[in-house]
Amino acid sequence: MSPKAIRYKANSIIFFKGDRSDKIFILNSGKVSLNYLDIETGQEIHDPIKTGEFFGVKSALGRFPREETALVLQDSNVIAFSIPEFEQVVTQNTRIILKMLKVFSNQLRRIHKRVQNLLYSEVAVKPETGLYKIGEYYLKNKRYSQALYAYKRYLVYYPSGAYADDVTRKIELTEECLSKYGQGKGAPQAPVSTGGTVAFEKPAQKKEMSDVAKSFYNAISLVSQQKYQEAFREFKTIADNKQDEEYVAKAHFEIGRCLFHLEQYDKCIQSFTGLVQSYPKHPDLREALFFVGNCYDRKGEKNRASGFYKKILSMETQESPLYRKTRKALRAIEGG
Repeated sequence: MSPKAIRYKANSIIFFKGDRSDKIFILNSGKVSLNYLDIETGQEIHDPIKTGEFFGVKSALGRFPREETALVLQDSNVIAFSIPEFEQVVTQNTRIILKMLKVFSNQLRRIHKRVQNLLYSEVAVKPETGLYKIGEYYLKNKRYSQALYAYKRYLVYYPSGAYADDVTRKIELTEECLSKYGQGKGAPQAPVSTGGTVAFEKPAQKKEMSDVAKSFYNAISLVSQQKYQEAFREFKTIADNKQDEEYVAKAHFEIGRCLFHLEQYDKCIQSFTGLVQSYPKHPDLREALFFVGNCYDRKGEKNRASGFYKKILSMETQESPLYRKTRKALRAIEGG
């Protein structure tokens, strides 16, 4: 066996975070980025690989899951080594060993500094507080979609948490900003915490949460507690009353999700099919297609499930969580 040369197309993935492999790579030509979350800020870091640089070394030698996702930015050629092949190369070239030791040393210093900051901050941050602060950080920096995701995750994990009321208000405000300004271009200063209230840089009247919104997030809380039948009834009431079109659309998606968890697969397919027809630009459209594919999968209709999974893969970027989830589901079908 000898090291294997592999060509990757732009936007393909060499390995995902969490993958296990004994392969070590060197970038021969092209551009590759190692993407991972910063442990302090929660931001995604993009670390470019230089031509001639090894990557994937620590996880392969240490036999632990990959810590980053290796994304190909433009058509690239890499050489893949097994551990014995890699050891043979480096033991014959002291320059490579010294270069790698320097890289590892710099990485360890950065990690040590971050850990020190976390350990010796004035107050130890609980996971609940950390998730809330991630939402606050993104909102303050007008990155509305990321803020919205963090806040919604908060309500799922901590429906009765210390920040639940504030998060509920922030969700509605963030959705307004996202609707008005998209990802933040030209937007005014985003809402930030001011002693438990919410304000813009320019004074703005605080908007009370509507009864429909309260009902919707109460139902979301029921979902987080796995009370799917109760949540289904709440969402169905919102959808049937049609008082607020925005929450009607959201409720229709959640109705399908509840039916899936209740294992009512035919009704789930029917519900999501209606959603796709009524709301072709629904923000959770692709997730709805995944649920439909998953329903067919669980019903044993593998060909129909495969068709939906392939449709999603054609619509999603390869680094998205939905793409990875769908790819895994499709592989399970094809491997079975």
